[in-house]
Amino acid sequence: MNSTHQDHQAHQSHQPGNLAEFGAGARDTIPMMVGAAPFGVIFGTLAATGPLHAWSVQFMSLAVFAGSAQFIALGLIAGQASFAVVWATTFIVNLRHVLYSATLAPYVAHLPARWRWTLGAFMTDEVFAVSYAHYQRRAPGETGPYYFLGSGVSMYVNWQIWTVAGLLFGSAFPGLQSKGLDFAMVATFIAIIVPQLVALRFVAAALAAGVLSFAWNDWPYKLGLLAAVVVGAAVGMLLSMRAKESTNSTNSMQRPAQRSKQRPAEMERVK
Repeated sequence: MNSTHQDHQAHQSHQPGNLAEFGAGARDTIPMMVGAAPFGVIFGTLAATGPLHAWSVQFMSLAVFAGSAQFIALGLIAGQASFAVVWATTFIVNLRHVLYSATLAPYVAHLPARWRWTLGAFMTDEVFAVSYAHYQRRAPGETGPYYFLGSGVSMYVNWQIWTVAGLLFGSAFPGLQSKGLDFAMVATFIAIIVPQLVALRFVAAALAAGVLSFAWNDWPYKLGLLAAVVVGAAVGMLLSMRAKESTNSTNSMQRPAQRSKQRPAEMERVK
């Protein structure tokens, strides 16, 4: 009885902290939500005039939850591309999430698998930027999943709301996509990328992807963008692997020196 009561009290004592973490994640994501709002409206507006039914467009936002991939998929579907082309294209575009996952892995590795899968489903560029900034202020393994979850859920709900708004009311504003509202998303991505450029590997990956996407912009089916994403991701991964190997080799060289310093002290204690 006492044990059960204590467990219940402990659970209650942790609950407000979890809710506070969830709320903090949602609060810190508000600037990103504002930037994504016009993007969602434009997507809904374009989709409303496209070959897909409104319910299938909304289902795409519910199931895929990836703005850039959804725009590219919508364009390919309108161009009557095959299912294999649509699938492969969106897969390559979203390969950057592998880098996001690798970056956040040390901070969520202690969580059960059900939590890691759930958080992975809510991963977007904006959620990564907000969550990584939060985790960097803490040691790996010290934080729970609720901040990440609050950021992801708030961004998910925000995307659904603005997709619906575009589907329902976009036709009342013809040419909405040409009004320059999409610059809000460009500004959001600048705010995401620039704070991350704190190491050579990040700068190199961003420069490689940016320069090549501009140079290969005329390729059909957005293949130039896809190729630039692949090259940028490869550059980032290769430089990250080299940095990790360099760190490991440095640590392995320091250990013998530390042991040699410890031995005289141990011999002195024996004497």
